[in-house]
Amino acid sequence: MIEDAKGCSLGPESQYADFAAEVFTLLSDATRVRIILALRESEKSVGELAEAVGKSPTVVSQHLAKLRWGKIVAARQEGNRAFYSLIDEHARELVAHAVFQAQHVVNGAPAHHRTAGGSITAEGDTQESAS
Repeated sequence: MIEDAKGCSLGPESQYADFAAEVFTLLSDATRVRIILALRESEKSVGELAEAVGKSPTVVSQHLAKLRWGKIVAARQEGNRAFYSLIDEHARELVAHAVFQAQHVVNGAPAHHRTAGGSITAEGDTQESAS
């Protein structure tokens, strides 16, 4: 059995595989990904999120309900307004890695694999050609 540093099973027999697939299903919607990206730095109200992702507050609220069900975001009430935040760093990192993967698909060797001088780092998926 493969385990990470905290003892979580990462092998194909993991008891969490089915729920992990549910998390990917939750994140398979671009609006929900954009909501998580908007929440990376700080909590936001539904109105602020709606403006950030270019959707109506009603649509954003429906997506937030799904993200709450998946324990990705939490709500905090202040008067009659709800403020949302990410529950932990895992969704933030998962979405960041998905965006990085998308950059590979679109750009080949994206900016996150380039040095300040523009050369491709060892982690890049393309080798820098010899001059």
